[in-house]
Amino acid sequence: MIKLLYTSITAIMFIFMLWMVFWWIPIDISQGPVAKTVFIHVPLAWCSMVAIILVSIASIIYLMRKNLFWDQVAQSTAEIGVIFGIAALVSGIIWAKPIWGVWWTGEAKLTTTLILILIYIAYILFRSLYKNSFQMKKIAAVIAVIGAIDSPIIYFAANLWQEAHPVTVIGPLAESESSFGADYGITLLVSVIAFTLLFVLLTNIRYKIIKLENLTKEKLS
Repeated sequence: MIKLLYTSITAIMFIFMLWMVFWWIPIDISQGPVAKTVFIHVPLAWCSMVAIILVSIASIIYLMRKNLFWDQVAQSTAEIGVIFGIAALVSGIIWAKPIWGVWWTGEAKLTTTLILILIYIAYILFRSLYKNSFQMKKIAAVIAVIGAIDSPIIYFAANLWQEAHPVTVIGPLAESESSFGADYGITLLVSVIAFTLLFVLLTNIRYKIIKLENLTKEKLS
């Protein structure tokens, strides 16, 4: 019942978000329709950045308590987090081409985002190669912590290095000159909530699959 209610709320939020993006808010005068990719790009980036922090926390708790639950939480969060991270990078590239004239620049925000994705991939690959090694999970936890350090660097990057990439538009560092109008701001908030709900839903599904896989292996062994 709770799962059905949560899924329904997530679906409603996405439908509402799509209505706001495509019908409620006007097309940006300077950037055109491509500006609306922000309502996909920012929430995806937000989720991937928060996810790696959760992965590092869950990994550390697992190492301290030896509770398999936390290890499974870390794994499921990382696997969904990397998907959101890649999608965030791709959506950013789609926005960049018509605005900057190039698909990619070496700016700090883009580079650190790419590094985060590589950290995710390294974490997942490392776990897959050494599934049952506690010692190797320690190293995987270190990889996750490095990713957690990279996450705030991504957030601060555009503000610190004054790049072409827009400065922070959400959170405590959002600057007045970079802030959206009321309609764009509300739509962005709804988008972030919708994608966060989706992230939690997908992570929970993946967690249950991992848990079932482990139980099956235990019964067969």
